[in-house]
Amino acid sequence: MKKIFFIIATLFASNSQAQVTKVSLQASGLTCSMCSNSINKSLQSLDYIEKVMANIKTSTFEITFKPNAKIDFDELKKKVEDAGFSVASLSASVNFDNLQIQKDQHVVYEGMTIHFLNANGQMLNGVQTIQVVDKGYVSAKSFKKNQLYTTMDCYKTGVAGTCCSKDGLKQGSRIYHVTI
Repeated sequence: MKKIFFIIATLFASNSQAQVTKVSLQASGLTCSMCSNSINKSLQSLDYIEKVMANIKTSTFEITFKPNAKIDFDELKKKVEDAGFSVASLSASVNFDNLQIQKDQHVVYEGMTIHFLNANGQMLNGVQTIQVVDKGYVSAKSFKKNQLYTTMDCYKTGVAGTCCSKDGLKQGSRIYHVTI
């Protein structure tokens, strides 16, 4: 009986996961191909990255991941910063499996807590693009503009606070704020 329960639980868990399939990251501060190469090498040092394709003209990096890899957007950002640059934008292609979302809802998916700012009772199914809009992932002007989508304090800090206790989140845990 325990084996049957374990198999059912495993199947349910795998079906309720989202998979980040790729990330498009735009860096700022690049002036030459050596800058791009520096970021490329830094990103490729992460063991869960399969491939990085750089576009020097747009300062963007298309990053694909190894299957079933646990992705950490903050690690990607840190690698860009370690190379001496900053992130101007980060969008991720995520393969969702029938996820119902609401505006200002926190969802734990693929080990990450995601706060959907502009959702409106949507069902996410298949590959969807989400834009990370936290500090350090967008311009200061965009960050301020996105504050209009929420009144929750976690948007300002990037971590769960008292506003997130109703969702059962541990205070101080990382929250990625995204738009669709």
